Amino acid sequence: MSFVKTLVQNFSTDTSDDLYFSLTPSQIPRQVMENENKPPDRVRLPRSFFESLRGNRSSIRLAITILDVGLGNLFKGPRLSLEDGSSVLNNHLVGLSVGRMPVTGLAEPLEITFSHQRYPPNMTLSCVFWDATKGPTGDWASKGCSTEHRARRTVCHCDHLTFFALLLRPILDKATVQVITYISQAGCGASMFFLAFTIVLYTVLRFFRQKFKSEDTPKIHMALSVSLFLLNLVFLITVGNGSQGSDTACWAQGAIFHYFLLCTFTWMGLEAFHTYLLAIKVFNTYFGHYFLKLSLVGWGLPLLMVIGTGSMNSYGRYTIQDEENRTTLELCWFREKTALYVTVHGYFFIIFLFSSTVLALVAWKIFTLSSIAAGKEQGTNWKGVLTVLALSSLMGWTWGLAILTPLVLSTVYIFALLNSLQGVFIFAWVTVLYFPRQSASSSEAAPADQTHLVSLGIKRLPCV
Repeated sequence: MSFVKTLVQNFSTDTSDDLYFSLTPSQIPRQVMENENKPPDRVRLPRSFFESLRGNRSSIRLAITILDVGLGNLFKGPRLSLEDGSSVLNNHLVGLSVGRMPVTGLAEPLEITFSHQRYPPNMTLSCVFWDATKGPTGDWASKGCSTEHRARRTVCHCDHLTFFALLLRPILDKATVQVITYISQAGCGASMFFLAFTIVLYTVLRFFRQKFKSEDTPKIHMALSVSLFLLNLVFLITVGNGSQGSDTACWAQGAIFHYFLLCTFTWMGLEAFHTYLLAIKVFNTYFGHYFLKLSLVGWGLPLLMVIGTGSMNSYGRYTIQDEENRTTLELCWFREKTALYVTVHGYFFIIFLFSSTVLALVAWKIFTLSSIAAGKEQGTNWKGVLTVLALSSLMGWTWGLAILTPLVLSTVYIFALLNSLQGVFIFAWVTVLYFPRQSASSSEAAPADQTHLVSLGIKRLPCV
């Protein structure tokens, strides 16, 4: 529940001792002795602070405010919306002011102590203040403040007066970044090997099997494989080179990586659309020049998005920092985070919702409708589970870990591992799909769409 508690009191500028004030949440701040009950939350104003304000004044009117901003938009600022998982700790702010007089550049900083429980190991607390001069609405900043971490409390040392808070934000230290990078590089290398083998195998089989020339399903699988292969290739080059080179070269590198990432997302969505036509809609699914139209969307739409993003000069050097604001990784990626969240996170989220809907419908058809079909085979449920898992890989469900789960180290490792191995999963799916056992060879005589439906684990009802 939001609240505001304020202490307003006159103090002499001839104060000879440091002054301490308790900052107990939901209570009006009060002056305390240095060791009185040792309040866990408090502010210390050094005597030099009062001396610096002496001038012609014999006293000053000091205001100390404890504020709970709740869940609204007050004191949120762009920084919180642009940093995944960042938040003001407990939504508590502490404000200090001396009338309308700005107080900056204190020789001896004031101290504000915030108590708190242990926080996750991949999170850090930083002392910040509200800078009303940043942007049209103000934002959080840290200039002039330093952070001292202690057991179950954090001390902020700041050289000015304003509103202060602790910002809880995710971090990746250098060791963690290196481990994740090695996992991603190894996984991407394995994916590229299997994706290249899949593409070569498809090219060879086009000369021996007619259905590889006529059916659109394998073509869509190959388009996804090509886009994912190129994405992995560009990723390895980007991580290997970092942000070396000129600003123009870094801009181009970021744009190319963005393009193939969007191509991969788009072909995942087209995989879901094609599955919907085959498994859900079934009838009236003929489109003239179908694969050509899909290709225009799969390769053309990302190009338009990259051109639009590049025209706003959104590409540049992207840095990941640790809890001491030291750079642990620098890439050529986005420097404008609004464009990143719109064209990457927002775009994928739309595709993810559509793919999830299609996958849910396919799973329902596999596990529900197949049970009423005559002659249900033993073990169909296991086949259905494997089919759903395979389709989830084709539709990019592993990427959803970045959206639907909290940012903790275990999630980061799982996300890096599964996403980098997506090419291996696609190879396994294509192999099972187009190299069935001999007992399933009878299905090759069936129409192409029905054969694909059977391969999905969906049997036609007798009335169809």
